[in-house]
Amino acid sequence: MNKLYIFFLFLILSNCTFKPVVKHHGVPFLEKKQHSLVVNKANKNDIRKILGVPSTRSKFDNDLWIYIERKQTQSKLKNLGRMKIFKNDVLILEIDKYGILRKKKLYNKDDMQNIKLVDATTETGFSKKSFIYNFMSSMRQKVNDPLGQRAKKRKEINQR
Repeated sequence: MNKLYIFFLFLILSNCTFKPVVKHHGVPFLEKKQHSLVVNKANKNDIRKILGVPSTRSKFDNDLWIYIERKQTQSKLKNLGRMKIFKNDVLILEIDKYGILRKKKLYNKDDMQNIKLVDATTETGFSKKSFIYNFMSSMRQKVNDPLGQRAKKRKEINQR
């Protein structure tokens, strides 16, 4: 019987691992791979061959390609196993109209904490008293009650 307990204890302990679980998102080894991209020499095909398809693209004067690498692991027991970010890299590549790499910038987790965000907010383009609001309200009312039956019923109820 004692050997049976030892066997179950050994079975349970052998399945436990001490390595943390790591969730990976994006391009693996982004920091190492970006060193092989040379500014003013690499083109779009080279970038795709080394890094793959970008996570995000933006088109302004030049193309901006954004690559992301993020690694998370479970935090200590005191935080109840919530995921903790231990690597968060973002590579921004600026490509000109000829397809040549003009600028590259790698941001890591520490750089992102130093970025200041603007607290200003954008106000809505119309208020409740504006022409657009009144027009859209009347259109909604006509869609909901095309024959005006609800207004007639309300009028009859109010007259009683």
